[in-house]
Amino acid sequence: MNKILIIDDDRELCALIKRSVQAENIEADFCNTGKEGLQKLREQEYQLVVLDVMMPGMDGFETLEEIRKESSLPILMFTSKNDSISKVRGLRAGADDYLTKPFDMDELIARIASLIRRYTRFNQQAGAIQKLNFDGLQIDLENRSVTTSNGAFELPPKEFDLLLYCAKHQGKILTKQQIYEEVWGEEYFYDDSNIMAIISRLRKKLEVNPSSPKYIQTVKGIGYRFNKEV
Repeated sequence: MNKILIIDDDRELCALIKRSVQAENIEADFCNTGKEGLQKLREQEYQLVVLDVMMPGMDGFETLEEIRKESSLPILMFTSKNDSISKVRGLRAGADDYLTKPFDMDELIARIASLIRRYTRFNQQAGAIQKLNFDGLQIDLENRSVTTSNGAFELPPKEFDLLLYCAKHQGKILTKQQIYEEVWGEEYFYDDSNIMAIISRLRKKLEVNPSSPKYIQTVKGIGYRFNKEV
């Protein structure tokens, strides 16, 4: 059974989340400080961490940075409403997704389940995956090619690398800085023209309707996300 760790100083909220995920056959532990959370992660095995930004002492960002030194577990962060700075900062530091408070419990459970599925999918068979299959799209890692309803074809290096990076992080919101530094291997200088041009070309090649993309979707003001539903 999958098990998550909730790190939030709101004890009532932690208890509510625990009851809600248990109803979906997901076990949960919770603690109320970053230090307690780090200790639990060293002692037990979890499939996901739910982490609040605003906590006394070690805040969510500090806790996130410490977790990322030791683990690649998916992390979903709670941020305040309309706090775009915290969202971007968390994503750049290694968070996989975020949810603003107050939130709908059904949405939280759906995001938790999606992140666990993605993590399990890409880590259980680490090193053995040669082809990634999605709805209407296959990515061949060995031959650096893709197959769609229009047939199989190779992509130019940057197009393939960007597509693969997004697909391997399916469901995770990726900032433009993360994409640029991963795909180009250079420091990001806030020039989005290269990223936008390549994503535009990919959409024309992969999508039935490029103006309403099925695969690489725009997250306004932040970056892009490979659709977690495909």
